[in-house]
Amino acid sequence: MAIPDITSATGATADIYARVKKISGGRVPNTYAALGYLVPASLAAVLDAQGTLNSGSLSRQEHETIKLLVSEKTGCDVCVAAHSFVGKLVGLPVDSLRAIRAGQPTGDARRDALVRFVSHLHSTSGTTSEDEFNAIRAAGYTDIQLAEISLTIALGIFTNTFNRINGTDVDFPPVK
Repeated sequence: MAIPDITSATGATADIYARVKKISGGRVPNTYAALGYLVPASLAAVLDAQGTLNSGSLSRQEHETIKLLVSEKTGCDVCVAAHSFVGKLVGLPVDSLRAIRAGQPTGDARRDALVRFVSHLHSTSGTTSEDEFNAIRAAGYTDIQLAEISLTIALGIFTNTFNRINGTDVDFPPVK
């Protein structure tokens, strides 16, 4: 879908674009531009949920680890590029970003437990076993953080699916 020039947006779309610009340094990524154009309330919900997560107990690196892994597994090239870029900005080493995408160890035990847990959730169905919960809890994750992990996964899957349906153009540096 072609996204109209964001400077010509009016009403709810213009309002949500202004909100995105305020939190992203003046830029409106293509995913947000398309979603804001089509359903401004959905983009507002995404931003509200992300704001809730940002004030939670998971670090930005943990959020980007989850989003990058889910994006890779879902096959969203836009989000893989975005979360690789943002992952670097929040301090994830390039080697770790590659390992996360491949589902391989990063050398950080807590991050690796998170990758294993999210991979398990993404690739299985049904109730998660007590062994899986014990492993993620042994890595230091609390029940509150498990809820935050769930919301981070859900937001990732939403934007991944939207981009795949929309055919959103990648507007972040390519991933090597």
